[in-house]
Amino acid sequence: MKTRDDCIFCKIVAGQIPSMTVFEDETTLAFMDISPLNRGHVLVIPKEHFETIGEIEPALYGHVAEVLCRIAKAVQATVAPEGLNVMQLNGRAGNQVVPHVHLHIVPRWSGDGLTICAWEPIPGDKAEIAAIAGEIKARLS
Repeated sequence: MKTRDDCIFCKIVAGQIPSMTVFEDETTLAFMDISPLNRGHVLVIPKEHFETIGEIEPALYGHVAEVLCRIAKAVQATVAPEGLNVMQLNGRAGNQVVPHVHLHIVPRWSGDGLTICAWEPIPGDKAEIAAIAGEIKARLS
């Protein structure tokens, strides 16, 4: 299993840093965020070190997402938020702070002051969007 000595999440997986674990299996760990955006904020990570989504195998990411779904339901039942944000950030420009793939489950309430992913939709150039879609589709073939 690939790990990094300088990764805080790898240290949590190794038991070198304590965590408030809510779920663990052979490949996945979920624990409370100690700097929560709201009460009930949980992080779900693969135990193996992958810096971004571009490095992780799709099957493993699928398992992490499956675990996240189960935990999100438990968070919903526990803290009864009005909504939930599920986030997975990549790279510095994407606001990824810890360079280890992780997913956030953030309970939300009206008026909680968070402005996660707030943007005003502005129609884009349809020709450019279609061209990019074509390039993405070609890379998936």
